[in-house]
Amino acid sequence: MSSISTVAKRKSLLKKLLIAIKKHESEIIEALHKDFKKPEFESYLTEINYVISDLKNTISNINRWSKPKRVWPSILNLPSSDFIYSEPYGRVLIISPWNYPFQLAICPLVAAIAAGNTVVLKPSELTFNTSQIITKIVEEVFDVKEAVVVHGGAEFTQSLLEKRWDFIFFTGSVSVGKIVAQAAAKHLTPVTLELGGKNPCIIDEGADLEIAVKRIVWGKFINAGQTCIAPDYILVQAKEKYNFVELLKQEITRAYGENPEESTDFARIINTKNWQRLHHMIDPKKVIFGGITNEESRYISPTLLDEPDLNSEVMKDEIFGPILPIISYHDEKDLERIIMKYEKPLSLYVFTENKDFAEKIITKYSFGGGCVNDIIIHFSNKRLPFGGVGHSGLGAYHGKFGFDSFSHKKSIVKKPTWGDNPVRYAPYKNKLKYIKKLLSWL
Repeated sequence: MSSISTVAKRKSLLKKLLIAIKKHESEIIEALHKDFKKPEFESYLTEINYVISDLKNTISNINRWSKPKRVWPSILNLPSSDFIYSEPYGRVLIISPWNYPFQLAICPLVAAIAAGNTVVLKPSELTFNTSQIITKIVEEVFDVKEAVVVHGGAEFTQSLLEKRWDFIFFTGSVSVGKIVAQAAAKHLTPVTLELGGKNPCIIDEGADLEIAVKRIVWGKFINAGQTCIAPDYILVQAKEKYNFVELLKQEITRAYGENPEESTDFARIINTKNWQRLHHMIDPKKVIFGGITNEESRYISPTLLDEPDLNSEVMKDEIFGPILPIISYHDEKDLERIIMKYEKPLSLYVFTENKDFAEKIITKYSFGGGCVNDIIIHFSNKRLPFGGVGHSGLGAYHGKFGFDSFSHKKSIVKKPTWGDNPVRYAPYKNKLKYIKKLLSWL
């Protein structure tokens, strides 16, 4: 079975999934805490509640999304009725990451099922406990011919990619995204790639620094910085730098206390390998706040680095952790020199009271999505597509955009047998003038 044909069946499955998630809420929270000490508040807000909201929205709209959409016919085809049909691709492979292991596994599953596909879901092997509860929920809700969860490491994932799929949805790093794209290309399989990048956050002269630091500290250090749309580095107007940094230090302390390692509101790094990668990024000579690490507990404190070299380890690739470089700039040429040094980011943020400056920034630079005077919240609006551009990703999802990503749009023209216009048929003698005149009106 390569598709779930009826909308009624899809809707029924999604309702069952919603009930199952609510039933296992406490187990999901416990699993996330076991995997990397994710705070209960963050687990509910960024994982469970997000999925529940997505499910409710999809259940409410699936009938409308699934209906053929009527469009105006071409004048050359009159009389006719023209439609766009949404049909499932078929057998879909979803490979989900470890940083938001529940949300980023279940939300693509919801969109794929809503569109009528059957799904093989491969959650991350790094979040064992969360992957187990995902398996439990999926087995409760779906028949194995509708959706199934499979487990394994890199070699197993590679074996999955060697098989032929009708669609592949991948969330993860740029390097693995290239491997997925290469494997899909062998079979001309369409893909959605949700990747990452070095997301700049610009602090303009005259920006409201107090509100900026509150929102930046929350958006950067939630999930211990392991968020693909978190700000990766700060570009602060040189005149504002001192005040901004001092306020940033105060806000980090207010949020997580004098010793964030003791805070129940601060998560841990997912595993030792990633901890070591982040630890090596911290140049002690550049630390102006934090820099405290503990390998045994996989802890890295919220850390601020002052003016790292643009070619240093911390600026080469996406950080994906609680380390925040602070770089000053003087003018827009500085901004361009720094931002354009890197590939197109998944997100870009700008804090400013100057609407013209904000508009100039968001139109000048290419990036997946972003905010003016806030951080990461664009992700939460299901009416906005979420996805990257260039190295930060391919395709988008969320809400109806997710349904559309997992649907092939089939064009259909329904034409009656009456009123047939003979002008298109051979012989074409003396018809060209008529056609040119007709087309000139279009």
